[in-house]
Amino acid sequence: MYERFSSIVRKAFGKYLVATNVITSGLLMGIGDAAEQEIEIRRKIHPTGTFDWTRVRDMTSVGLVIGGPQHYIYEYMDKFLPGTSGRTVVKKIALDQSIVSPVCIFLFFVGLGVMEKNSITKGFEEFKKKFITVYSIDWCFWPPAQYINFAYIPSRFRVIYVNVMTCFYDVFLSYAKFII
Repeated sequence: MYERFSSIVRKAFGKYLVATNVITSGLLMGIGDAAEQEIEIRRKIHPTGTFDWTRVRDMTSVGLVIGGPQHYIYEYMDKFLPGTSGRTVVKKIALDQSIVSPVCIFLFFVGLGVMEKNSITKGFEEFKKKFITVYSIDWCFWPPAQYINFAYIPSRFRVIYVNVMTCFYDVFLSYAKFII
């Protein structure tokens, strides 16, 4: 049993790493939204008061779209900024916060806007309206999380680590998207 599980894990984080990263990105984004919906329902602030599976589907879809680029971004960072020295980790965090985070926030709002059958323009308007709030929280959450990622997590596990952290962060993103 252990050998079979070990073989699956080796393949998932070896030969099929891109697929693993894409799938976990989508699944964990959907789980994050489901958790936020449960919080909203219990606090009686959910827009409809009932669980919205379409919303989970849309969040999962956006996560699937973001998963592939995440894989290649971290691969690129490791190639051009190799190592785990303090200076290298700070450079990776700066790159992540100055380029990757704003792009992901943009893709989140515009992507969900499209999934909700709104225009790209409407998604962009929502992005502009909520960017400062989301990006401010992003700066509180991601630099410490990325420090751990870049300093201690092996390269092939970087995206899965980010996806797990994103699951927690997505509780806030769902709140920002649907409540704020």
